[in-house]
Amino acid sequence: MKMTGWNTRVSMLLMVMLSLCLIVAGCGGSSGSSNESTSAAGQTGSTEASTEPVTVKLQLKWVPQAQFAGYYVALDKGYYKDEGLDVQILPGGPDIVPEQQVAGGSADIGVDWVASLLTSQEQEMPLVQIAQIFQKSGLVLISKKSANIQSPADLKGKKVGNWMGGNEFEVLALFDKYKLDPNKDLSFTKQGFTMDQFLNGELDAASAMTYNEYQVAIESGVKADDMNVIDMNKEGVAMLEDNLFANSEWLSNNKETAAKFVRASLKGWQDAINDPEGAVDIVMKQAESGSTTKEHQLKMMQEVAKLILPDGFDKTKMGYTDGTMFKQTADIALKFGVIKQAADTEKAYTNEIMDMATQSK
Repeated sequence: MKMTGWNTRVSMLLMVMLSLCLIVAGCGGSSGSSNESTSAAGQTGSTEASTEPVTVKLQLKWVPQAQFAGYYVALDKGYYKDEGLDVQILPGGPDIVPEQQVAGGSADIGVDWVASLLTSQEQEMPLVQIAQIFQKSGLVLISKKSANIQSPADLKGKKVGNWMGGNEFEVLALFDKYKLDPNKDLSFTKQGFTMDQFLNGELDAASAMTYNEYQVAIESGVKADDMNVIDMNKEGVAMLEDNLFANSEWLSNNKETAAKFVRASLKGWQDAINDPEGAVDIVMKQAESGSTTKEHQLKMMQEVAKLILPDGFDKTKMGYTDGTMFKQTADIALKFGVIKQAADTEKAYTNEIMDMATQSK
């Protein structure tokens, strides 16, 4: 009887211990599955790309107008957003120097004329050009036919206007080409930002951008057939104008971001060129009320398109910096004291960002 009871108790104890082992094993297995699941969830979370857009601040040269339509179109149509960018377009003005804003970190990318960029680079501002938007100069000298200025040589003895402040160097190069001393052979005069002096006959020849002041003269009643035009491009003294430049320190860590910005901007510009009226509608939403008209902006857009994609220009080179034209700009800048030393063009601009931007996404 005792042996039988003892055996019974041992058997029961063994059964209890076996049950406990099975329970513990089951819990351990459950715990292991839970850890694997947690690990997998953590791995999935760690490999997901961040959805937060990258902020890029663009500093314009001037107030909102069709001169900058491509950027506004890209913003309005979501092209920057598609690239994962949150682009903020900062208007310019008479008291804003884009190079200073970008060098100081208030903006990442800026728009200005190349001569201004060269000056800032010589002052050791950390800036580099990453794209050339305008492939030709928009600067011309216009005169009424009654002034009898049929060629640059006829400027002798005339009163010629320019806004100065860095805008005069193409005109000075033109004078130099025709052996005209601006201090002796003619009267080189500061021109206001309106065309009143020209319209009132105070200037024999006035500086004008094809996309702005030239159109203002026509809108004010001076017919195109009643004007003579001296084109800096045809005279071989043109300097490159609207570009895109970046803070070089920022760029060193943000090349892909810069390429995305340029790619979206060029897409915006292509749309603006293909549909100027649609582009102007977008620009007018940004322009100060009463400061301009849709008609004027439409003419501006049509003329700007001719500078971005001139006749015969290879569309695949849109946005690229042409080394020959950049050197011509730098040489003129050196000759007339814009810069004191020859520009190091290998450091002044790069087409690397354009190469990245034109590659398939």
